[in-house]
Formats: sequence, structure tokens, C-alpha cells
Amino acid sequence: MSPYAHITGWGMSVPSQVLTNADLAQVIDTTDEWIRDRTGIQERRIAEPDQTTASLALEAGLQALRTANLNPAELDLIIVSTSSPEHIFPATACLVQDRIGAVHAGAFDLSAACSGFMFALNMASQAIRSGSISCALVIGSETLSRMVDWQDRNTCILFGDGAGAFVIQASPEPGGLLSAVMRSDGSGGDLLTVPAGGSRLPASLETVRNGQHFIHMNGREVFRFATRVMTSATKEAISAAKLTIADIHLVIPHQANSRIIEAAMRGLDIPSERCMINVERYGNTSTASIPIATCEAIQQGRLKAGDRVVFVGFGGGLTWGAAVIQWSGPFLRRRHVYPVSYRVWIRVRSRLLQLMRHIEGWLWGRNGPDQ
Repeated sequence: MSPYAHITGWGMSVPSQVLTNADLAQVIDTTDEWIRDRTGIQERRIAEPDQTTASLALEAGLQALRTANLNPAELDLIIVSTSSPEHIFPATACLVQDRIGAVHAGAFDLSAACSGFMFALNMASQAIRSGSISCALVIGSETLSRMVDWQDRNTCILFGDGAGAFVIQASPEPGGLLSAVMRSDGSGGDLLTVPAGGSRLPASLETVRNGQHFIHMNGREVFRFATRVMTSATKEAISAAKLTIADIHLVIPHQANSRIIEAAMRGLDIPSERCMINVERYGNTSTASIPIATCEAIQQGRLKAGDRVVFVGFGGGLTWGAAVIQWSGPFLRRRHVYPVSYRVWIRVRSRLLQLMRHIEGWLWGRNGPDQ
């Protein structure tokens, strides 16, 4: 019998620096009322210069491991979903794998814009269901404040920085991921995009001058698309789990815009008390928004073991997805995250391995086959 994939740990990390609507009104043509009326956002978090997508992911991941009472060395897989990776390569997930000491884990990044965490959660869960792995760390992490045009009031008001993470473990006990939906429509790829920086438009003076490395969005069309697919994906995932909307205790949607969320919930006939919304304090943290909202739902006592919850999101691509989860919480068996001293040793070990590779390369250059 295939194992079930349970969420047993969770964690979040957001920068301490707060950027309010009033702060924005001092530098661009906008007002607090204008932003709140159109988005529901009141403030967002902005990464400090020394904070990056990898550092936020690291903090959220370690917190999730502590919640799950799990050693990093027991991880089989790390997926970091992000639209603002540390580098094109190496993968941000590989940097996290090294820094937490997950010495046995494979690691890769996943790019599906704001839907990315949904896709990563499903992929990790299916790997567990197949029996190929038993434990995964899934992280959504973003520093989108570095990719917005702070002169464009239609986009710079929306996005914030942060990270959220889940630990997913195999168990013979029924529960965990009950169903998942992943969909895309590339014909709408130009509705939400960062045009330059890839192989199609490499960085140049012209692309920088034209602002092509910033986020570009057709807000009206994205709104229309989002309200439609949030409703349809939720219904599809609930049906696949052989449940009804009445069986769902809580919906945790992607926190892009309160008007989008409210319209989708009206379409599902789900009352506000059964929907988690925190976009007013964090803005759109893209692929980090669902795990961050989940952490806060748990803190507020709105999500408990045994509850059935729907995660649903949408993003550039265009992409969208939903999942139905029977919430588990940490397994009863007690484990302990390795102490700081162990993680320091892992970092030292990693640096020693790098030094050995440099020495090996130098010796090969001196004494290689041509010598």
C-alpha cells in the first residue's frame, strides 16, 4: 500500500522592515485609501540588504524542521519555489541544502510564479506516495522588492518579501495530501512577466534602460483570470478528494489581492470565517504567501489536526492549482534538529570540500594528461 504524504512541520520568515502605504505615498503618486480599496494591502515587508531569497528560505526551513522535530540529515529532497532566485544557477535550493546540513538530500528550484508552492507541494507529495522518498522540505521564498519598478504604482504597491516552508513526511496513516490540481495556459504568458534577464533577452544596456527586468502586469486581465481559476480549481480539487465544500474547514488562498479572494469565495459560497486572509500585512509574497498564511492560521487556532484545508493559488505562466489537505501536525515520535554546532561543522565541511576541489583542479592542471 502506498504511503500517505503528511505535512508535519511549518515555518515562516519575513523581514522586520515594514513599508506602509503612507510610506509609498511619499515617493509615488498614490494614497493609502487608493491602495486599500483596490488591493486590501496596508503594508508589506521589504528585505534588508543582507537578506536574500536563500537566507529567508533557510530561516523558514529550519523553523519547519524544528516544528517537525526532524534532523536535516533525514531529508531526502528540498524544493525551493521562487520567482526571485539567488542566481540563475546554482539553484537556491542547493544553497539551502548546504547551509542546513541536509547531506543526503537532492535539491532543485521550481519556477511556476505565484503557483509554485502548490506545484512543489504536489511534486514532493507524489514522490512520497510513489515510495521513492520519505521526507521532503518544500519552501516558497521571494525577494520581489528587488524586481519591481518603484516608479510604477500599479505593481510596486503589490509585492512584499518573505518565505514559508513545509516538512512533508511519509506515513501509513491515512491523511495528508488528498488531491491536487495543477494547470497552466501559456497563451497568457505576457499578462504577468519579467521580460528580460533570460536567454531570449539577456541583460544589456537597452533592457535595463527600458525597464525590462522589472515585473510587468496587465492587472485587469490577471484579475479576471484569477477569480475564474481560483473558483474552478477549488471545486475540482474538492471533487477529486471525494468531498464537498461543506466538508472543508478552511480555505487558504494565494494572498495577491483581497478583492480577488473575496470574489472567488463568493463564487464558492464560502463565508469569510472559513477563509484565511493576511494580505493586508504582507502584500503579495508570491509563492511564499500560502505557507505564511498557513503558519498564521495555526497560530490563531484556525487550523488544527484533523481539519480539511484547501490551498489554492494562481500566477504568471499562466499557472494555477489547488490542493486538499487533511491536516496532521508533527508526528508523535520525538526527534531533534541538529544543534548549531552540527550546522557549523557542516559549513566547515562544505568549505573544506570546496578547497579540496580547488587543489585537485590545480594539481590536474600541473600534472594532467598533457604533461
